[in-house]
Amino acid sequence: MVDTGRQAPPMAAHHQKGTNSCVTRIPWHRGMTTLHTYTATPKPQNYRSQQKQVREAQIKKIKNRMHTMLATTPSSSGVKLQPWGSCRRRAASPALLPATATGRIIVDSGRMPPSPLPLRAVASESAQTSRAPQPQPPPMDVDEEKMLANYVPVFVMLPLEAITAENKVGDAEGLRAQLRRLREAGVDGIMADVWWGIVEGAGPGRYEWRAYRELFRLAQEEGLKLQVIMSFHACGGNVGDAVNIPIPAWVRDVGEADPDVYYTSPGGARNQEYLTIGVDDRPLFHGRTAIQLYADFMESFRENMADLLECGLIVDIEVGLGPAGELRYPSYPESQGWAFPGIGQFQCYDKYLEEDFRAAATDAGHPEWELPDDAGEYNDAPDDTRFFTADGAGATYLTEKGRFFLTWYSSKLIDHGDRILDEANRVFLGCTVKLAAKVSGIHWWYRHPSHAAELTAGYYNVDGRDGYRPIARMLARHDGAVLNFTCAEMRNSEQAEEAMSAPEELVQQVLSAGWREGTEVACENALPRYDRRAYNQMLKNARPNGVDLGGVPARRVAAVTYLRLTDELLAGSKYRAFKTFVRKMHADQDYCADPAQYHRPLKPLERSRPAVPMDRLLDATTPEAPYPFDPETDMSVGGDLAGLIDRVFDKIEWILG
Repeated sequence: MVDTGRQAPPMAAHHQKGTNSCVTRIPWHRGMTTLHTYTATPKPQNYRSQQKQVREAQIKKIKNRMHTMLATTPSSSGVKLQPWGSCRRRAASPALLPATATGRIIVDSGRMPPSPLPLRAVASESAQTSRAPQPQPPPMDVDEEKMLANYVPVFVMLPLEAITAENKVGDAEGLRAQLRRLREAGVDGIMADVWWGIVEGAGPGRYEWRAYRELFRLAQEEGLKLQVIMSFHACGGNVGDAVNIPIPAWVRDVGEADPDVYYTSPGGARNQEYLTIGVDDRPLFHGRTAIQLYADFMESFRENMADLLECGLIVDIEVGLGPAGELRYPSYPESQGWAFPGIGQFQCYDKYLEEDFRAAATDAGHPEWELPDDAGEYNDAPDDTRFFTADGAGATYLTEKGRFFLTWYSSKLIDHGDRILDEANRVFLGCTVKLAAKVSGIHWWYRHPSHAAELTAGYYNVDGRDGYRPIARMLARHDGAVLNFTCAEMRNSEQAEEAMSAPEELVQQVLSAGWREGTEVACENALPRYDRRAYNQMLKNARPNGVDLGGVPARRVAAVTYLRLTDELLAGSKYRAFKTFVRKMHADQDYCADPAQYHRPLKPLERSRPAVPMDRLLDATTPEAPYPFDPETDMSVGGDLAGLIDRVFDKIEWILG
């Protein structure tokens, strides 16, 4: 054979017919071919297992390389990374160094560095996995205590069916495994609905708490704190409702005889999700008023959960004040045909609220005024109606009659929330908890002059009038009850243009209203999201001006609640991204069990201040500019690149089965 000095091209192998040998043709140069033969070696019995081990080793190597890429590559061109030289400070300027491009800040306090974190989330993977040389951090004078002041606790909502309609814990062991995974992710606690229709379902004053005690003990055993919701509404008929839990049957029996105990649309449709505000003071329920029903339920809860309240397991009590537990009217019920982005309908046409309106109109010198009849149907756009139209000066909402109605309608809602929270404050007086109330994020038609969807829900928020500060002022009197707001994950760019939505401006307005009135605010996502883009938006809203390296930031939410616990959240790249999200909410600090360390100490609940007259509450409608929010978070969980790597990981895991 002649050695031409040329490199041999790849071999082309062919099996000889009828043999177990392989003929290899190796072309060395034009016109010359050499044949080689060899006998195939029999495959060992564990051949497949060995091949699988080889593949897994290769995949592990690929993962390590991807982590290295993520640790040394900017998270996203669309995410603002706060450089160490421009962080906001209130103390002497410390030297900072970003550990990775995700915006994480490493602080040298003169102590030995902590051991590597067990979390392996994609976007916060330590730079130690990189083969590239890493710069050494200069000496710094910002310590963990100051970083911990930026900590925001994270809670996760339990599935709606955590307690079944039969008043039992659904799949206790499966739930325990899920809670354990949450705890491994660093989550501070969980939020659970306490359904009125389940606990007092057997009859008036007959409360059964055993299933909830079992559920709460389960959370306690897994090291999780509790936010509980006094859920006086029904489950079913709203966005995301996967189960049906009605209000107590004996209450519905009253509604059979007197359907006006329910909110009623202009067309006479009854909504059985929540009792109308009109019966707050009507002793129609076996001698009790609606407010007495709610107060008695909360008193029974305190008596039966006294030990769990005393030990600090329960930290927040969110009082349900309307449909979906929110302080609003049921203006957009899917069960009655509403679809996004319909304006909804006013819900005050039961005989009790109609009577109240007529009395108020008469007192105002206008006995001839009636409830609106020109506000359209559920799925109309504002300009389809005379009440909300932006075409000319003839819109009803701008007339004297329209303004009077909207003031009455929204004030009834505020008064309803104020009175029930006053009862809650009385019941839980002395308990080491915070009270809270949820306000709904009605973001569609926010950019229309009428804000029609907000108006039908009871939020009188239009150009030149702030509809949320009066609510915040009312909450502040109840020992600073927390204003919990939704849609914290949404961006304007994600919304349909025809809906004229502006969730970012709405969140900014509402959170600013709470801070301005001296009450704490919290936030949650309105719809299930698992993507890093949504997490980054929630991080921005939780600390709208970023981490304050001098201590407690001027504006920071009291807590963030993630909706909702699912198997999907706890699987694969979604779980890795969620762990990173929790870590960033904690300002890159380890889980902290003591709220006092992150400057949210829990104290015994004090009695509500004297009631604030409605005209004093309405003084807060004078608009003020919201506080400025940064365009992006400085604690990013990663952006487009991290999302791409997530999808690659998911594909790899799918291949491995």
